[in-house]
Amino acid sequence: MKMKKISKAILGSVLSASALFTIPMMVVSQTANAAAADNITAANRLNELLAKTKSMTANFSQTTQGASSASGAKNGTFSGSMSVQRPNQFRWETKVPAEQLIVGNSSRLWIYDKDIKQATRQNVDKQMGNTPALLLSGDPNKIADNFKITQPNTGKNYYVLYPKASDANFKSLAISFNKKKPVMMVLNDSLGQTTSIKFSNVKLNTNISSAQFAFTPPDGIDVISQ
Repeated sequence: MKMKKISKAILGSVLSASALFTIPMMVVSQTANAAAADNITAANRLNELLAKTKSMTANFSQTTQGASSASGAKNGTFSGSMSVQRPNQFRWETKVPAEQLIVGNSSRLWIYDKDIKQATRQNVDKQMGNTPALLLSGDPNKIADNFKITQPNTGKNYYVLYPKASDANFKSLAISFNKKKPVMMVLNDSLGQTTSIKFSNVKLNTNISSAQFAFTPPDGIDVISQ
C-alpha cells in the first residue's frame, strides 16, 4: 500500500451504526423529497454535535472505490484504530493490509510508513484548513468558514459538506451520527474516488494520553520534510 493512499483519505483527498449511509449522491437521491435544512441551521446543528465531542477513539474500516486508473491508486479496504482530541490532535493507525501511522498536533504532521521505513514531516497549517481532519479535531466554530454545510434530511443526523476553497482535494465530505456519535464519513475526491470510513467501538470524551499524538522517528528510517 502506498503512503499517499491512506493520508489522502484523512487529509482531504482524517479521520472516522444503525443508520449508515452509502455515498452522498445516493443519499441525496433517496432524500430528494424530504425536508432539507437551510445552510445556517445545518451549520448550527453540526457545530453543536461536534462541539460536544472533545475527544474520540474508535476502530475504523476504510473502503475506497472508483477511478483507480485515474489516481494511480488501487481500490481496497483498510482497517485500524484512530483517536482525536481537541484542539488539533489526531492519530490514525492502519494495521491491515499494511502498517501506516499518521500523527498530527497543533504544529506538525507525521506520516510513517513502516514497510518502506520512511517518515514524512509536514507543517499542519498547510494541511488542516479545509480537510476532513478539521471536523473531528479542529475548532467547530471555524468549520463554516471552510465548508458549505448541508443537511439533506432534517430528520437524520447526516450532513454533507462542500469545501469553499477552489484548490481542495475533495469535492464533498459527508458525516453521519448515531446517538450523537460519529459513525461514518464518506469522501468524494477530485479524482472520482469515493472513500467510506465506518467507525466502531466509538468512545467519546475519554482521557487520551498526549503521547498518542507525538511521534519520534525510529532509528534507521528515512525522514522527509515537506
